[in-house]
Amino acid sequence: MGIGRTARGLTSAAHPGPVLAVTVLAALLALSGGLGAADIALVTGAVLSGQLTVGWSNDLVDASRDASVGRSDKPIASGDVTASTVRLCCAVALVATVLLSLACGWYAGLVHLVLVASAWAYNLGLKSTWWSWAPYAVSFGGLPVFIYLAGDPATLPPLWLAVAAALLGVGAHLVNVLPDLADDEATGVRGLPHRLGAARTQGAAVVVLVAASLVVAGSATIPWTVLGPVLLLVGVLVAITLRGTGRTPFRAAIGIALVDVVMLVWS
Repeated sequence: MGIGRTARGLTSAAHPGPVLAVTVLAALLALSGGLGAADIALVTGAVLSGQLTVGWSNDLVDASRDASVGRSDKPIASGDVTASTVRLCCAVALVATVLLSLACGWYAGLVHLVLVASAWAYNLGLKSTWWSWAPYAVSFGGLPVFIYLAGDPATLPPLWLAVAAALLGVGAHLVNVLPDLADDEATGVRGLPHRLGAARTQGAAVVVLVAASLVVAGSATIPWTVLGPVLLLVGVLVAITLRGTGRTPFRAAIGIALVDVVMLVWS
């Protein structure tokens, strides 16, 4: 197996989109929260390594199920990378996660390790239950707590910030699963979105993401000259999500999530 193919397989198995999105969100929140350069680097590194363990463990847990249905888009099932290689990289990333998390401070480190454990709980079984949304709520909602504690062990974020982040996490779960409902069902995954069905999941995603927008809008110190146009944009995206066809609703829902992220960082 060539080095290039293995590298591509490892990258794909890590789920690079979510890894990058969550890592960038953490870095931006740390920057907007006034953390110093060293703390920002530690927070970003801890989140990056933690997200890598989440992505790789997900594909390791699903490897046999993916292979049984011929998932050519899954690198372990397709043979682009071996399970042992992914397992080794996951173990190294897990050690790095523990070290980098604790380097942020004991309180902050323990909080972050709980957030990573929550995401692993999703991989290890919760994703096939009604509670599939809960790890996303915990892991996203706790991210500002981790970042604030990393900056000052005696400081916690405002409650609204954690609530908005938790809502964003649940919305991300619903939006992320939406295009893959049929494939997931074929491999035995039946989380909340699968039980709701595509139409109700789409509607639920809109409700949760708009709720996140309203929480931020009602609590953050964003000037109305900026907030007004932003909320108008959210309204337009909601209309597109509810009335669009094909993959347009999915893309519009992603747009709402991105607007929420921008407002969280701005606040």
